[in-house]
This record gives sequence, C-alpha cells and structure tokens, in this order.
Amino acid sequence: MRIEANQLTASHPAFWLKCESLQITGSFKARGALNSMLAVQLPSAGVCTASGGNHGQAVAWAAHLLGVPAAVFVPTSCPPIKAQRMREYGAALTITGAVYDESRAAAERFATKTGALLVHPFDDPLTVAGSGTVAAEFVEQVPTLTTILVAVGGGGLLAGALAAVGDTSTRVVAVEPFTARCLGAAQEAGERVDVPVSGVAVDSLGVTRVGRLAFAAATAHTVQHIDVTDDAITRAEQIAWQELRIGLEAGGATALAALVSGAYRPADNETVGVLLCGGNVDIAALLQNPHTAD
Repeated sequence: MRIEANQLTASHPAFWLKCESLQITGSFKARGALNSMLAVQLPSAGVCTASGGNHGQAVAWAAHLLGVPAAVFVPTSCPPIKAQRMREYGAALTITGAVYDESRAAAERFATKTGALLVHPFDDPLTVAGSGTVAAEFVEQVPTLTTILVAVGGGGLLAGALAAVGDTSTRVVAVEPFTARCLGAAQEAGERVDVPVSGVAVDSLGVTRVGRLAFAAATAHTVQHIDVTDDAITRAEQIAWQELRIGLEAGGATALAALVSGAYRPADNETVGVLLCGGNVDIAALLQNPHTAD
C-alpha cells in the first residue's frame, strides 16, 4: 500500500506499507511458525513455544492446521485478546512469568519433559527463513525500495529481512522502543547483553536479550538503529486507525512510529517501506488513550 505525502495527519514523504497486520493470526509470525513445523517430522507430543502472544498464536494456528497438540507459555503481559485466540486455536495455554524470558524457561522444561518440539519465535534458522519471506515479497512488489523499516523484538524478522535483501541495494533499518531496546544495547556494547523491558510494546517486543542470529546479521550488515518513544508508538497506532483504518498493536506500529514521528528522516529520492508486523489490538482501548491523534 502506497501512502502519499498528504494522506496522513503527520508530515512525511510518500512511503509504502507492508500490512502483515492483516496476515493470518494478525502478524508475520505465521510465516515462521508454519515453516518451522513443515520442515521437520513432528513428534507425537506435538509442539510447544514461549511467546509474548503473536508467535504463540502462530504456533497454535499452525498446530491446529497440521493436527498436532500445542502448548504455549506466555508472560503475564500477554494481552487477553491474544490469549483468547490461542485458546480458540486449541492450544494449551500457560501464563507464567513477568516477561518472555521467564516463559521461555518454562517452555524449555516442558519440551524436555514431554518430547514436544520447541518452536523458537526468533532464534532458529527455520523461523527466520519463514519470517524473511515478508521482505522478499516486499522488494518483489516494490522493486524501487531503497529502505525497509523493521521493528525488533528478538530479531527474527530483522534477520530474515536482511537475508532476503542480501546484497541488493535495499537496506534494512532496525526500530526499537526506548523501553525495550535489546538490539541497540547489544550494538553499543559490541555483544549481546540483557536489558530491562517495559512499555507499550512489551508484549511483542519485550525480549531482554537479542537473538544470536539477529545480532550476527545486524553486525555483518552494520544495521542502522532507531529508537522511538512509547508516545510516538501510540500516536502511530492512532494515526493508522483514524486515517487509514488499519488496526495496529504497539509492536506493529513501532516501525511506522519512526517515520511519522520524524525519528527517521528519509533522504531525497529515498523510497521507504514500512513493515506493519502485528495487528492484534483492542481498538476501543487504544482510542481511550489520552494521547489521541489530532
């Protein structure tokens, strides 16, 4: 979807949107989950995973599609709308831990005990390869793209996008909230480090340590990193809904926030694409937020 310079209330040049918010399960995560499960022989114990919510929905959906059991472990920050959908897909849902990494430990214990396949949300080559099809499609659909803005949680989408664009002239820019910036901290430290996570996008981007694959890819490609505020993310969500009728969760609006807030300023003649990576949002709750769009 091409957005013209005068189409939103925010001031910006024209750009392109890739609406993975309209993907099955409401995010790009369905691509990686299904790819991971189709590429192997699934055990009789089925699959399990840990997730802030979107990957859990994707695994639950793929397991239902393939007819195997699924167990999903999520932290207390998982929004009710996401938990409900996982149950509707037939997954056994366990809410445990305050953040993703605590849920991940529980999922790992479950996999060891039961023999279920642990489907990692971002640090597995099969998941990354599936996620990368988003960027591969984007550059095929818009061959003139010079830049793709990508939100980063654990970094599976970033690693996949970097692999997809390869040595082409299209570059990938990483965007994170100030309140959950595991990639930015790792780039500054020169190694993966743990960071505190909080804020409006914590359920989808709140990973305390960036994935190995993403950090290696970001380092190899010298990826530019942009931080955005929680207010900028919320405003991007509201602009997307009020001006375009696109429902975005906070993580799904993070890359857009970099552009409409001015945190990322394109150069002259730069063709920018924005990945809207998730749309599992309670619109009524979003519009009650006091930081409404003008």
